[in-house]
Amino acid sequence: MRLNTWLLGLLPLLVIVVAVVGFAVLDGPGLTARNGPPAEELLVERTVLSAGSIELIVRNAGPDPVTLAQVAVNDAFADFRISEPEIGRLGSAGVRITYPWVDGEAYEVSLLTSTGGVVAHEIPVAVLTPDPSGFIGLMALLGTYVGLIPVAIGMLWLPWLRRVPPHWIRALMALTIGLLAWLAIDAALEGMEVADAGAGALGGAGLVAIGAIAAYLLLAGVQSWMVARPGQTGGYRLALLVSVGIGLHNLGEGLAIGSAYAVGALALGATLVAGFAIHNTTEGLAIVAPVSEERTAPLRLIILGLIAGGPAILGAWLGAATTQPALAALLLGLGVGAIAQVILQIAPSVRDRGGRFLHPLSITGILTGMLLMYATGLLT
Repeated sequence: MRLNTWLLGLLPLLVIVVAVVGFAVLDGPGLTARNGPPAEELLVERTVLSAGSIELIVRNAGPDPVTLAQVAVNDAFADFRISEPEIGRLGSAGVRITYPWVDGEAYEVSLLTSTGGVVAHEIPVAVLTPDPSGFIGLMALLGTYVGLIPVAIGMLWLPWLRRVPPHWIRALMALTIGLLAWLAIDAALEGMEVADAGAGALGGAGLVAIGAIAAYLLLAGVQSWMVARPGQTGGYRLALLVSVGIGLHNLGEGLAIGSAYAVGALALGATLVAGFAIHNTTEGLAIVAPVSEERTAPLRLIILGLIAGGPAILGAWLGAATTQPALAALLLGLGVGAIAQVILQIAPSVRDRGGRFLHPLSITGILTGMLLMYATGLLT
């Protein structure tokens, strides 16, 4: 009886497999002929400038194969080489253009396809692209400046938090929710921007959503596992979840920094580093707020800081090594989902004696946290 049940369940799947195989063998009868030119869409994912040449990494975002026929720079045809003669659907290729570009000048590169289509790409300011292998140490230092150090400084608020009146703790937890909510909004907006800029071929907006859902569910699983473990206090568990959520956000932030530096678009000035540091210091406050009413070993606090700030270094390395908009969109989505799960876990600690989540104290704290993150974000 059980075998017959399974066979009945598999029957529709077998019919689908047979139909798909037959459709492929017959080469899609009735669909091969169509009117009009092929639908061609090329996206430029990365620009690499080296001495005497411009290299574009392009991806075919359309349904039909694309073949490049000519390349023009500022309306003048230029010699080029392409790694793939024909770029298939979702495929990518490198287009190396021989051109004596001048540092600081603006250029417009036009890619002409074999069917007469034109893909225009603008280089606002031409600068030499640095070699990623030469600044691994610099990316680690930059990730430390904008990730580890600010989070550690923010965690120094813990002694003060332990001396404030008890009702302040609810306000500070609401402040934490506001801080995290703005981080989630910021990551979502940045993820959509990345999706529109170059990740559309691989479903950029969809990658943000997939990352958010995956992180939310994975963190929910971690939360359930931690609840089942003995010795995991509620405050430290919340602090750990906050650290994970912030860490995933900083991973995406580090990726953006590394990518910008890899293409020469990031000015590493003291003002910029200071802006990131001030902005991320508030994250340390969000981490220690859940453990303000209990004793926590110094080693645990160090671990929390490393989990929250360390991913900025990893993100900077990844961003410097490969500029992939799809990866950036996915990582930013992970940050959104993780932070949403963390907010859900923190929310009960904000309720007043009547069980209300939205009361004057919590509303003030949430809005203050969001405004604080917005104001410090302007410095970056």
